Amino acid sequence: MSEFDSSLAIVENGAPKTKRKHTKIVNLMIKLAVFVLINAHFIWASYYFINNTSDTLDSTTCSGYGLWIIVFIFIYFLTLYSLLLKPYILPLIDTKKLAPLFKPINRIPHWPLVSRGVVLAAILAFIVYDYRDDFTRLMPLTGLVIFFIIGFLFSPAKKQIPWPTVISGLIAQFVLGLLMIRWETGRNIFSCVGDRVDTFLHYAVNASAFVYSEELVLTKAIFAFNALAAIYLMNFCINILYYYGIMQSIVLELGKILQFVLGTPICESVNSAANIFLGMSESPFLLKPYLDHLTDSEIHSIMTSGFASVSGTVLAAYISFGASPAHLVTSCVMSAPAALCYSKLMYPETEEVTVTQENIKTMKMKFGSVLDAATKGANEASQVVIGIIANLISFISFVYFINGVLGWLGTLVGFIAEDEIWSLELILGKILIPLSYTMGVEWADCEKVAQLIGMKTILNEFIAFQKMKTMDLSDKSRIIATYSICGFANPGSIGTMLSTLTIFMPRKKHSVTKLVFRAFIGGSFACFMTACIAGLLTV
Repeated sequence: MSEFDSSLAIVENGAPKTKRKHTKIVNLMIKLAVFVLINAHFIWASYYFINNTSDTLDSTTCSGYGLWIIVFIFIYFLTLYSLLLKPYILPLIDTKKLAPLFKPINRIPHWPLVSRGVVLAAILAFIVYDYRDDFTRLMPLTGLVIFFIIGFLFSPAKKQIPWPTVISGLIAQFVLGLLMIRWETGRNIFSCVGDRVDTFLHYAVNASAFVYSEELVLTKAIFAFNALAAIYLMNFCINILYYYGIMQSIVLELGKILQFVLGTPICESVNSAANIFLGMSESPFLLKPYLDHLTDSEIHSIMTSGFASVSGTVLAAYISFGASPAHLVTSCVMSAPAALCYSKLMYPETEEVTVTQENIKTMKMKFGSVLDAATKGANEASQVVIGIIANLISFISFVYFINGVLGWLGTLVGFIAEDEIWSLELILGKILIPLSYTMGVEWADCEKVAQLIGMKTILNEFIAFQKMKTMDLSDKSRIIATYSICGFANPGSIGTMLSTLTIFMPRKKHSVTKLVFRAFIGGSFACFMTACIAGLLTV
């Protein structure tokens, strides 16, 4: 071996040891270098914006310098929070010492329920007053009342229903709806977020065109090569975030917020927050060490959250079918409190919760390196893509088969005109018209939206979004339809949920199989609740 080879071997073998020995110093140096680069670029960008452009901050809020200012402030806030607020300031706030200050208020009979009831009444009074010129726009309130009555009737322990939690969930939905749908600035913010999500996911389309050719991906827009390509990018990036512990921290903090607002146990709160980003199979993985210790109510809540939400990895497919990115993002966020609210209504807690915030820790993902995490994410995405393609082919072909049989039976009794031929869509559209009408859909579109809801519930949401792309709907009806079908509550997902949770919690297998259909209904109605609020607040 030459002297150069010997030196190279010493460097190669010594570098990892040196890094392990001085891990804190190396990590600190990397963070400082990144921090300096960010600040240097911000100063450079500010100088260029002031001296070389005629743009305004308002015009660049979503894509230019204005957006960079927002991101820069957010980075500084996170830095301040992690270095100062969380370790030093927040621990000084002793809730036990503050408790005596609230004793006079807590002596009021049923104060938690009364206080939340007053807030909800104030929100509803504002909406009723705002719609005083056209009370027909209040129809979605009828849908909310009906869904709550159904949930109450399904509840096996009506006296144990935590009404403060249920009402808090409803208030959270209304507040999020007012901020994200009704408030013009909020709409603009989430429209911008939706556009950025769409732009990010479109990078995968460009990469797919490189692999499969522009003819198949861009010109002909073949679904398997165009829309599903973004799943690879999303899984790739999410695994990287998990490797560095960023995703776990985000989910845990959001879970704590949900627990504080709604009063739900930490496990179901964290799972509901995770469902904003992940699917029903991935979210419970964060809680894997604790799943066998959950109560039946917590298990029901976890499954309901999974059915009421969609995975961020499949948003690109919905967008390719013409769904609004902004409303998809809004739906994902609003579904979190909706699922917890409706789950506690349908199956309240009757056992002692053993997993608390004090004894829960975020689970570390077992990746050898960041490259290992990224490649595993891409490989796992292949299974997701294959599963989507398999489900679509099998379910759509089954629909064709059912429609063929129904059409044949219809012709035998005289239904031969093109608009009278019996089909699954026709039947579901007729049966579910009252449901779509109570959510605020315009009467002319009720049958069409009813078809979408039926197809999503009996088949899956991919087919429903694909069908919606071809429908002539008003803007409001399309928005309500988007919220009502943006969830995984379908027969295929029941199988996915059963196979996932029975592996993760073998000792609770009986509870999972007993509660899965109830959770399926709860997830569906949670989506309908979100659609009602969207219909109520859409201008």
